Amino acid sequence: MTEPFKIDIAFPPGADENTPMFVISVAAQLSGMHAQTLRTYDRQGLVSPGRTSGGGRRYSTRDIVLLREVQRLSQEEGVNLAGIKRIIELEHQVNMLKAQVTELMEELSAVHAAAQQATAAVHASYRRDLVPVRQQTALVVWRPKPQR
Repeated sequence: MTEPFKIDIAFPPGADENTPMFVISVAAQLSGMHAQTLRTYDRQGLVSPGRTSGGGRRYSTRDIVLLREVQRLSQEEGVNLAGIKRIIELEHQVNMLKAQVTELMEELSAVHAAAQQATAAVHASYRRDLVPVRQQTALVVWRPKPQR
């Protein structure tokens, strides 16, 4: 997802962009939408904010950015809410797959490094008076000379 909107705030210690901290009225103001629109988006599963123990909605900065993107897709691109929901789901899936690819690439690099170390250890263990020779197989057919 393109994130053309940024919210520059100083996070409290231990908080980040995923930390739910904005009540619905502040989130509505930051996203430029009405609070009822945010409730509708929550019911439809477009943007699901965190909840307090009392059930109140708490939006993170990531939620605010997502709300702005939903608004952009709807108003500027003409995408309906079902389409927006599918776009969000697919982008989430792409992000998960990218993370998985990164993890697998790191694992593959570690395996390559281990294989190189093992190969180096084997080569270091060779006795100096032995020289590895490539094996070649040859087939020789012996035919005795005809007797006269």
